[in-house]
Amino acid sequence: MKTIFSRFAHVASIAAICMITVSAPAYSAWPDQAVSFIVPFPPGGPVDTTARLTTQPLSQLWSVATPIENKAGAGGILGAQAAAKAPADGYHFFFAAIHHSVLPSLKSNLTYDIQKDFVPVGMAARFPIVLVVNPSLPVNTVQELIAYAKANPTKLSYSSSGTGGGTHLAGELFNSMAKTKMQHIPYKGSAPAMQDLVGGQVQVMFADGPSALPFIKAGKIKALGVGNPEPSKFFPGVPTISASGLSGYEAYSWTGVVAPKGTPDSIVQRVNQDMVKVLTEPKTVESLMAAGAEPVPGTSKEFEVLLTNEIKKWGDIIRDANIKVDD
Repeated sequence: MKTIFSRFAHVASIAAICMITVSAPAYSAWPDQAVSFIVPFPPGGPVDTTARLTTQPLSQLWSVATPIENKAGAGGILGAQAAAKAPADGYHFFFAAIHHSVLPSLKSNLTYDIQKDFVPVGMAARFPIVLVVNPSLPVNTVQELIAYAKANPTKLSYSSSGTGGGTHLAGELFNSMAKTKMQHIPYKGSAPAMQDLVGGQVQVMFADGPSALPFIKAGKIKALGVGNPEPSKFFPGVPTISASGLSGYEAYSWTGVVAPKGTPDSIVQRVNQDMVKVLTEPKTVESLMAAGAEPVPGTSKEFEVLLTNEIKKWGDIIRDANIKVDD
């Protein structure tokens, strides 16, 4: 009797295991088809280039295609809208950017929520913002610029690539923390903003790294500090703004991967682990650095914290500076 019962229990255990195996989602086979990534900007830009240099080695690692879908428009809004509606099946991801931490405070009519409609996967890269001045300005350090700006409150203006953009907000953060009143002059893009800085029509600029680097090397502008939390390899010898008299200052552009809300956590963590793997490979690091991007591998939680902090920081600056853009 005992033997019959033992056999019955053994068979029942096997049956239970089989039922669990069958009913559990078959994510172990992931990925078995193409994994797509939406980029909310046109081809050739820093976010698009970073996305391609990151997903190409992922494609090799996963042995499936990783197509990039460029859905540009409205400063990153159209791409985010499309990504929020994508299936949460582990085959659709989105390269979010600093814009998506700024937009909630600039636009009242967004049809998506970057925090509620997505789950963070991982940071991909950082693009340094560098504080540069026209050589005619009699300052050589961040502290000297602050002192000059306070002594000449109506004389200094700074250019940016447009109202509400990262370089504009970097300037307003500087004004807020340093208690200065440099006037913001918005341009339609980095090129004309840099042109007028070189020409002396404006004296200061918080510029994206790739735009500024050739002019710094040519001696046409002076670099006083970078907005990174640590010195940038792109600007050897240039200190951080935080370490140069404005403790705690951080301003840089970034991009990272998020997934539609509901994407299985096992897949989110798999993608994160594989992103960390490729972002630390020497070949990928070299390619990203050559494109002006600093790879920043990290955990999903670290990216979530960064996104939350960025939304709050830039929201406070936008409200304090009363920055307005058309909805």
